[in-house]
Amino acid sequence: MQLQDQVVVVTGGAAGIGGAVSRVLVRRGAKVVAVDIDADAGAALEADCGGDAVFLAGDVGAPETAEAAVALAVERFGKLTGVVNNAHASRQVPFVDLTQDVWDLSFNTGFNATRNFMLAAYSHLKAAGGGSIVNFGSGAAIVGQPTQGAYASAKEAIRGLSRVVANEWARDNIRVNLVSPMALTEGVVAWSKAFPDLYEASREKVPMGRFGDPETDVAPVVAFLLSDDSVYMTGQTLMADGGANKIY
Repeated sequence: MQLQDQVVVVTGGAAGIGGAVSRVLVRRGAKVVAVDIDADAGAALEADCGGDAVFLAGDVGAPETAEAAVALAVERFGKLTGVVNNAHASRQVPFVDLTQDVWDLSFNTGFNATRNFMLAAYSHLKAAGGGSIVNFGSGAAIVGQPTQGAYASAKEAIRGLSRVVANEWARDNIRVNLVSPMALTEGVVAWSKAFPDLYEASREKVPMGRFGDPETDVAPVVAFLLSDDSVYMTGQTLMADGGANKIY
């Protein structure tokens, strides 16, 4: 199996893209620690995956949650080989209406969480001889999507930090890559109802004509970046977005 013997922490790993990632990783042979605040979704994930996935309730923005997730992976499954930093909460408002609370929500659950989980994982991945970290970017940041000031800023901060860490940790055989998805999640559905014109404009820009499916279009790209199939890749952004946004 593609991910046999891998142990991966997935933030926001109980529902949405994260839930799809957790399930696909398990089906491909990995053990998963899914960190989320949605207890019902966490229970459903554990029921679906049996003993191959364990749920940890916690605020991903808190450093102690990152430390607890890594410790749980090692305690339950004996090691840690990868981290998927998927969690990110944000609100969509015009820049002039962007309050400090909205800004802090995006950076705490997105950028700070990504930083915390990478730092918590580092010593374990280094001791194991290497590993893979997959962070999440966004086309909203690449194109400057209106109303996404806090989200886009945090996502580009994640991309910048990831490239730096990819260079610094390459000597330890720890790879750091990003996925930038365009997927029809519950959050996107809510956004489409609040801003239907922006949603339609975004959909029409996708050459493949649709938003992606989290399980069949996005999660397999994450699995690839965790696997030995991508062993010579680091510091890269993979656009799983139907061709909507391109980086040259």
